[in-house]
Amino acid sequence: MKFIFPQIIARKTEGATVDFVGVAFIFLAFLFFFLLIFFFLMRPIVKKVRTLADGLMAIAKGDLNYRVPLPGQDELGEVAQNINYMAEQLQNMMKRERQIETSKMELITHVSHDLRTPLTSIIGYLNLLKNDHYNDLEEHKRYIHNAFNKTQQMKKLIDDLFEYTRLTSGDTSLTLQKIDLNNLLEQIIIEFEPIAQELSLTVKKDWEHQSLFAHVDVEKLVRAIDNLLMNALKFSLKPGEITVRLAQHGQSILLAVENWGNPITKEQEKLLFERFYKAEPSRSDRDVPSGAGLGLSIANYIVELHGGKFGLKHANGHFTFFIELLKTAEAK
Repeated sequence: MKFIFPQIIARKTEGATVDFVGVAFIFLAFLFFFLLIFFFLMRPIVKKVRTLADGLMAIAKGDLNYRVPLPGQDELGEVAQNINYMAEQLQNMMKRERQIETSKMELITHVSHDLRTPLTSIIGYLNLLKNDHYNDLEEHKRYIHNAFNKTQQMKKLIDDLFEYTRLTSGDTSLTLQKIDLNNLLEQIIIEFEPIAQELSLTVKKDWEHQSLFAHVDVEKLVRAIDNLLMNALKFSLKPGEITVRLAQHGQSILLAVENWGNPITKEQEKLLFERFYKAEPSRSDRDVPSGAGLGLSIANYIVELHGGKFGLKHANGHFTFFIELLKTAEAK
């Protein structure tokens, strides 16, 4: 018994050791294969995360044209799309800031040029008058008349610039009231006709004598309509005719100013609504004071503030500028 028991105990201990080694080997093998599989499964994800990190770093360094190349539809792909959207928005914001800065410089340049020209003429005429450099009373009157016209030109330039900056400042409010556009337009035409007749232009009114009500800011709408009429006045072939139309179009009111002038290209049509754009000298009229090229831009802003539509139809020199406003129901 003393000989047998130690042998049995030794064999059991040796068997347990062998089993423990086997279990440990199997565990280590499982852990190795698990880590290997985990590595291969996680490698694409880690690569995508690295791509996201590199993209964010590139954008953070100022490369707003960079886009993260992750077209996948998983969560990381969605994060990449959001990063690209953020970069695009930042790029647009930077572009707008540059445009604003450029616009400020253009504004200063155009204002300086447009005001300097009439001011130089005024100084010249006043200098001639101060030094008595005129031959007779008629020449004296002509110098005064020319100087006065230049002051009116300067006043219009300043008024246009003031109105434009006020409208584009973003804090312009409308004082709306319900008015009959038929009556309003009638009053505007009465004041405009004498000016047109002096330039061999007749004004044709084409609308029915029925009330067409709309909620508008009267002062601003009159400015927009006046800008359209003055534009037609300057660029009409003379002698000629300016037609003003007013009609109901569905639930809207359509106001149009038509005239015949020299044809322009499609590119010039697009530029007509750009601020500071002026027509070719061949289309200008020396008897009408020139502006800063803001008239149509101001009209466009005013109509947009009213929630309306402003546009142009042109074919072979026939111009139709139109304003479309929402009609208001007539009170009973």
